[in-house]
Amino acid sequence: MQSIRDGAAYAAEQGWLSESFSYGFLINALLAALILGPILGGLGTLVIAKRLAFFSEAVGHGALTGIALGILLGEPVQSPLIGLFTFCMVFALLLHFVRSRTQVPYDTLVGVFLALALAVGAAMLTFVARKVNVHILENVLFGSILTVTDQDLWLLLISCVVILACLLPTFNRILLSSISPDIAKVRGVPATFFDYLFVIMITLITIAAVKMIGAVLVGALLLIPGATARLFTPNMSSFVRWSAVLATVSCLLGTWLPMELKLPVPSGAAIIMVSATFFLIACLYQIIFKERRRAV
Repeated sequence: MQSIRDGAAYAAEQGWLSESFSYGFLINALLAALILGPILGGLGTLVIAKRLAFFSEAVGHGALTGIALGILLGEPVQSPLIGLFTFCMVFALLLHFVRSRTQVPYDTLVGVFLALALAVGAAMLTFVARKVNVHILENVLFGSILTVTDQDLWLLLISCVVILACLLPTFNRILLSSISPDIAKVRGVPATFFDYLFVIMITLITIAAVKMIGAVLVGALLLIPGATARLFTPNMSSFVRWSAVLATVSCLLGTWLPMELKLPVPSGAAIIMVSATFFLIACLYQIIFKERRRAV
């Protein structure tokens, strides 16, 4: 990591790169964006296919409670990883378990769990706020990719490698079980197993991304690049590629632009705004394109 930072600083001194690249924390942030973007974009396509947009949002909000729980149990304020990981994983698996064994509509069930996560998290954060600086809690909510450390980068890299090792060999089967569970059963695909595997992957990347994107916004980055790619891609393979590219570019621009332009905008919010801008441009293009086709 240090050699990369040194190389970027040298390039900035020589005038090959902007002066902002001389700061080590920006290089860490850009490396995190390069690691995180493709994974979020790729998983986002399955989130859309499985219609789990609100699920990822619920897990993101559950991270608030996990972080608060970890701090109250004595974990380091900057990285309460055990509390965060344990609570979010139990929360996600319990949500999916209840979903598969009740007749409650899924959006209603997610709404209940989301409200519960927010309520418990808010209650715990009032106690946590007495012990830690309130700005730490703001980073939890809205992300602060510029505070990423080498430890965070390694944790993120390991998480992404684990997710890729699970995702690449199972992508088609997860997709099939999402689109047509009946055909998946006929072909001998254990749909229930792959559903739980996907839930674990979504939870793991959400936990890894909370510090960079923020608990409130991490679900949006799983959703928006995929929704944008879906507007102009004709098939699944290009859908995945474009979603990964858009998520990565959004992470990079959302990290670099506020720093370069000296804007007082949280990095997590900037990343989502860039991603949403791509979505609006794609929507406008599709509307104009359709209108022209109708006119012809």
